[in-house]
Amino acid sequence: MSAPRRVAVIGGGWAGIAAAVTATDAGHDVTLIEMAPQLGGRARGVDHHHGIALDNGQHILIGAYSVTLALMRRVGADPEQLLRRLPLALVAADGTGLRLTRGSPAMAFVRAVFGRHGWSIGERLGLLATALRWRLSGFVADPQASVAALTRELSPRVRESLIEPLCVAALNTPARQASAQVFLRVMRDALFSGPGSADLLLPRVPLSALLPDPAARWLAAAGAKLHCGTRATALTARRDGWDVDGRAFDAVVLACTAHEAARLARPHAATWASQAEAFDYEPIVTVYVQSRGTRLAQAMTALSTNVEAPAQFVFDLGAIDGGGPRDGVFAFVISGARDWVERGLDSTAAATLRQAQATFAALWREPPQVLRTLAERRATFLCAPALLRPAAGIAPNLAAAGDYVDGPYPATLEGAVRSGTAAIAALGLGTTMTASNQLPRSGS
Repeated sequence: MSAPRRVAVIGGGWAGIAAAVTATDAGHDVTLIEMAPQLGGRARGVDHHHGIALDNGQHILIGAYSVTLALMRRVGADPEQLLRRLPLALVAADGTGLRLTRGSPAMAFVRAVFGRHGWSIGERLGLLATALRWRLSGFVADPQASVAALTRELSPRVRESLIEPLCVAALNTPARQASAQVFLRVMRDALFSGPGSADLLLPRVPLSALLPDPAARWLAAAGAKLHCGTRATALTARRDGWDVDGRAFDAVVLACTAHEAARLARPHAATWASQAEAFDYEPIVTVYVQSRGTRLAQAMTALSTNVEAPAQFVFDLGAIDGGGPRDGVFAFVISGARDWVERGLDSTAAATLRQAQATFAALWREPPQVLRTLAERRATFLCAPALLRPAAGIAPNLAAAGDYVDGPYPATLEGAVRSGTAAIAALGLGTTMTASNQLPRSGS
């Protein structure tokens, strides 16, 4: 362990939280500066709408998110209580789809493919043969290849009902534009990382209660200084460190958005700043719909999309929570939502409501109504082939953390958390957080 240092973490999203906790754990004097009034970044609670806690979007975790689970435990947030664990199931409203069982994900995947109704035997064998080739190749693809090119030998029906939903859920990028290499890395870690790695971990509580609020309490109790509602305006180099708005620090982690990080870093690392500013982004829209007394067959249901039906998934928040104030509230998620954002949020909400009414016509206990529509216009970077992502190291004693920083994952919570712990390690201020393999128990 290095001698205690003064460390500034600029940005209080999940990457910044991970960096601040890791540095504090290593005994350093940490100051966390966040522009918003609360921690959480793009994965946070937004308000209580008519007494119902809503998030800025529906987020999920999977069992392979070992570093995120370890961080939650470190700050006193128990995943077994806060997350509902379910085997991965991409199941439509009519009950057809792919259902993984518990145990080895690889064997569960084989069983699920053979048990999938609606596909021919040739389609099932073709998918398994393709997956086997991926595994034998070490899950390595041509860096220039798209997911569409990677899976072109599969039947249109398999691509439409499995590959497209998986790709847009994992990368928030349509298969024709998405990186095959990043897609394979996600598939490898989910399906071949041991029991539980592919499981869905669905938040039972608002996102702020999942990590940001427990982390804020933990950091304050550990002596870290939190400055929310404060924007860092200037970063100045010193001989032995950095000044942030006139305050001296030995090291700084830029855990803010890529654009904010580029603004602060540009006077000191113009090339790095240009890379950070060059991303193209994909929005995600979440339409919250309410129908009191209604319960869907699955906590998460895959939806058929077309030019008039935008949502790819719907989450039954009451089923996930086990009742309570969010009973009868449903989150319809539109990933890769650029075209719909251009149509306007009112039009998007109206189309989603029509999709909801038609898909679950026999289930609604009362006519569904739009509760609220939320758009994260820069939810994730467009995860394209051969995408050039900026390195974590910017300059001496200056590092970046965020889901956009160079790494094997797309823009996910796990990618953000790993980047935060890695930034502290790269600065020589501590070690990366141990990845815990203790997943929520099967009955949670």
